[in-house]
Amino acid sequence: MNKFQRSWSLFKSSVSVIARNKMLLVFPVVIFVCTSFIILFFLAPPLLRPTGHPYLSADHWQAIYHSLFTESPAHAGRSGSQVGFTPGAAGYLIFLYFVSMFLATFFNVAFYHEILAALSGQSVAIGRGLKFAGTKLGAILMWTLFAGLVGLIIKTIEQRLELVGRIIARFLGLAWSVAAVFAIPVIVREERGVNPLAMLQKSAAILKRTWGEALIGYAGLTFANILVVFGSLAVLGGAVAVSVVLSNFWILVPVAVVWVAALFAWSYFTGIASQIYKCALYLYAADGVVPHPYNQEMLDQAWKFKKS
Repeated sequence: MNKFQRSWSLFKSSVSVIARNKMLLVFPVVIFVCTSFIILFFLAPPLLRPTGHPYLSADHWQAIYHSLFTESPAHAGRSGSQVGFTPGAAGYLIFLYFVSMFLATFFNVAFYHEILAALSGQSVAIGRGLKFAGTKLGAILMWTLFAGLVGLIIKTIEQRLELVGRIIARFLGLAWSVAAVFAIPVIVREERGVNPLAMLQKSAAILKRTWGEALIGYAGLTFANILVVFGSLAVLGGAVAVSVVLSNFWILVPVAVVWVAALFAWSYFTGIASQIYKCALYLYAADGVVPHPYNQEMLDQAWKFKKS
C-alpha cells in the first residue's frame, strides 16, 4: 500500500505539471507523426522499387520477398527451411536501426528540453524544442552510434550464447539502462562535447553521487500502473460474466472498445508522466533542485537498492 501511495503521489505531481503545460501532451503525437513519415520514407525504396510487376500484384511482393530473404536447409534434426536476410537486406536493416535510434534521440532531446523548461516555470513550445535539438546534432549522432553499437552487442550475445547469453545480456542491459538513465538530459544541458562515453560517465556519476552504488532498478510509477491494469481487467472480467449470464455477447463489444481506448490513454499519459518525473530526478541529482510540485522524499526514494 505504501508503494501504491508513493506511486500515486508521483503520478499526481507529474499530472499537475502536465495540467500547467498541456502542450506536453501534444509533443509525443508530433514526434510519432514525424518519425512515422521519416521511417516510411526509408522503407519505400526496398518495398516499392520496380520489379516489372504491378505494385498490387502477388508477383511484385514475391520478388521483393526473394530480394530481402534467403531460405536455407534447417539444422540437423529439424524439418523445413530456415529463413534469413540477404546481406543487402541485413545491411539496410542495420541502417534503419540506427536511423530510428537517431530520430528517437533527436526527438527525446527536444522533448526533454521542453520538460526541463516546464519544470523551471517556463512555457512549452514544440518549435523551440525541435530547434534546440537541431543545435545538438553532433552529440545526438555520436550518442546514437554509441548506444546503437551497445544494443547490437547485447543482442548478439543474447542470440549467440543461448541461455547463458540471455542471462549475461539481461545483466548488461540492466547495467546499461541504469548508467544511461540521465544521458538525454546530459545532452540537453551540456553546452559542449560530443563524446558519448563522457556523457555515459557523467550520467552514471550524477546517479552515483545522489543515490549511491547499490542501485538495482528504477522505482517510479510501475506499482500504480500494475494495480490500475489489474483493476481494468477486473472490470473487463465483470463484463464477460454479465454477458454470459444474459447470453448477450454484444455487451462485450463496447466494453472491450472502451477498455482498449482507456488502457491506451492511460499508458500514453503515464508515459509522459514518467518522462517528467525522470527530468525532475535529473534536476535534483545534478543541481540539488527539488522542482515543484515534487518533494525531496519522492526523489530520494526513486531507486530500489540491493539488500545488504
